[in-house]
Amino acid sequence: MTDVRIIPSVEQLRQRPRVAVLLEEYGHGPVVQALREEADALRRRLLAPAPTGENDRPRNPAEAAEAIEAGVEPRLRRAFQPSLRQVINATGVVIHTNLGRSPLSPRALHRVVEIGQDYSTLEYDLDAGGRGHRDVHAEALLGRLTGAEASVVVNNCAAATMLMLAALANGREALVSRGELVEIGGGFRVPEVMAQSGAILREVGTTNRTRAADYAAAVTERTALILRVHRSNFRLEGFTETPALEDIVALGRERGVIVAEDLGSGNIIGGLAASAELAGIATSDVPGLETLLRGEPTLQGSIAAGVDVVCVSGDKLLGGPQAGIILGRRALVQQIRRHPLMRALRVDKLTYAALTGTLLEYATGRAVETVPVIRMLTVRPAEVDARAQRLAGRLDASGLYRTAIVDGRSTIGGGTTPGLTLPTRLLALERTGMSADALEAALRRLDPPVIARIDDGRVVLDLRTVFERHDDTLARILRGLA
Repeated sequence: MTDVRIIPSVEQLRQRPRVAVLLEEYGHGPVVQALREEADALRRRLLAPAPTGENDRPRNPAEAAEAIEAGVEPRLRRAFQPSLRQVINATGVVIHTNLGRSPLSPRALHRVVEIGQDYSTLEYDLDAGGRGHRDVHAEALLGRLTGAEASVVVNNCAAATMLMLAALANGREALVSRGELVEIGGGFRVPEVMAQSGAILREVGTTNRTRAADYAAAVTERTALILRVHRSNFRLEGFTETPALEDIVALGRERGVIVAEDLGSGNIIGGLAASAELAGIATSDVPGLETLLRGEPTLQGSIAAGVDVVCVSGDKLLGGPQAGIILGRRALVQQIRRHPLMRALRVDKLTYAALTGTLLEYATGRAVETVPVIRMLTVRPAEVDARAQRLAGRLDASGLYRTAIVDGRSTIGGGTTPGLTLPTRLLALERTGMSADALEAALRRLDPPVIARIDDGRVVLDLRTVFERHDDTLARILRGLA
């Protein structure tokens, strides 16, 4: 047992250069508390019988101070480590709901910093010199990109759907196909969202077949609207039937009933593919873009078809921040704006900054290269392969891993384009003495954590969803894995 009197006082420890740096970074209170805790831990260790063979206990005040210093910084780092952390997404799931869905573009991030660090015109009208309205900030860009007369932004798509129903169908019936009464992530179900809005659900058709005539037969004087819900997270196959959107719109016009659509994913890239900015891109050479054009409805298409109100997410295929965007006829959007729930569901200046920054990339024709989600969806497998080969070479040189480059499939994710995947190339990793499960868990403990997946008993990394700027970091932390 060592004499505990060798432990320096907290005041003595505070004078040491390494501790002074910690004081600057973490502040006086947390550092003093950490010093006390480390000193107490050392005191208990010194008072306890030494295990056989232990010879690394401090023997004098200098060694005791060094031992305390060595423990203080990790203790502070753990205490101040936010639970919301950056990770490297090597799963190949582009819109990964658990990993924050869509990363923001540089322009969107610049707008967030620009607006967040200063005062802004969130609710100020520069021309009038007085109070303005926050809900106009994304309207011009959304109208330019989609053709919608008006728009309003709330905090997510479920909120957008609920607000739209509350404003336009409270106490009245909303017609929904039985095949569209979906459950989205987190257990939220369309019937439950409708119930909270005050709208009365009226089911039409059957699970697998619904015709325009089913909607027509259900319309009464109590009908407020027809709601079409995009089946974004599952597919119906086989003996199925769904009426064309144009037929539902025609019925709504004939009967004087609003036609609304919960489109979910927020795809506008399809409309851009035909624009002059993207005329040089051959969609057959870009599998992700071709998939979106073929299988996922677009905002432009719904507005052009005559849908009165459309709700979409901002953080899925649009590639922006979490938001629910309501677009459509001006009179209906104005009615939605005036609803009391609008104040509870509205978004802040940072969301508007990120959303408008994202929309500007589409408006200027740069989205394919600058919006991360669109860039990841449109990258060619050969590009993924080249990066995987370079990383494999660096890992092979370390002697720690056995690597192989294999064919695989990336997933779009985020409750969009169900069943559709993209061809990719995977970097398979094996490490002597570690099972695939143990290696996958070890990757999650790195800094930054690496989120991978296991295929055919091997850990695999899909670099489609890893930013190129992280390639060096990935090689470094993998080679340093203990």
